[in-house]
Amino acid sequence: MPTLRRLIVVTTVLMAATHLSFAVADDAETKTRPQRLLLVGQGPDGSHKPTTHEYFAGVNLLARLLRGQPNLETIVVNADGEWRDGPQLLERADAAVIFVSEGAKWLSANEARLAAFRDLAKRGGGLGALHWATGTKAAEPIAPYVQLFGACHGGPDRRFKEFEEVTPQLVNAEHAILRGVHPVAVREEFYFALKMISRDVAAPVTLSEKDSPITTLLRIPTDTTTGTVAWCWERPDNGRSFGFTGLHFHDNWKHESYRRFIAQAALWTLKRDIPKTGFPVPVTDHDLALPEAK
Repeated sequence: MPTLRRLIVVTTVLMAATHLSFAVADDAETKTRPQRLLLVGQGPDGSHKPTTHEYFAGVNLLARLLRGQPNLETIVVNADGEWRDGPQLLERADAAVIFVSEGAKWLSANEARLAAFRDLAKRGGGLGALHWATGTKAAEPIAPYVQLFGACHGGPDRRFKEFEEVTPQLVNAEHAILRGVHPVAVREEFYFALKMISRDVAAPVTLSEKDSPITTLLRIPTDTTTGTVAWCWERPDNGRSFGFTGLHFHDNWKHESYRRFIAQAALWTLKRDIPKTGFPVPVTDHDLALPEAK
């Protein structure tokens, strides 16, 4: 019996040492490998006109803007269909930006997908969402979404409007995401009247900005409700999230301030330094063209 006890002790010590060696190896790999930014897109919405909701073209353009950044690997993936490899890709990512259809519904449509996003958040990973990826038609997916992204355009009382011309107002203009970003008049469809993460854990969703920890970045003029259309959030898990409800029209990528804002928001979620005068975002006409036009 003493021999058996010694064997159990030795085995336990070896197992603990093996676990520690794997943990050390994982930590070392994380410190030496490039940061991984997952850019998640889809094909165009069948219910929208060409040149709108051009998700995959958008994430490819964002990848071009960030190309050449030191110690950064951008991974563009198409999430059409079941996206079975999504959880594995998220497991190896440091941040993810989603540009998909009805993003809050998409997030909750698959348990493994939602769990993978939650795990990324628990690791302090970055999260970002663009246009329809910030929303849902039904109310049920709102709560799990705002717990990750901070705000959501959703439910039967959701509000949106297409403007022939509107100039979003910069709010908290000293924020790093807004460096070198200037007000610009755009033709755009914005979602607003957002449901936001609440400071009250007993009531996790709020309609009041003063009751939410998110930071408003861009706002549009509205009649009776909050016009926040872009925000960021330093989450309690030490991660960062952002959302932007614009970018309905692919053509709006031509605006330098739009490109800079979105690129800098993605970099901010990775906790990277942003130049005081703004991140350079040069593009060519070929970069901006949709695939069928190239």
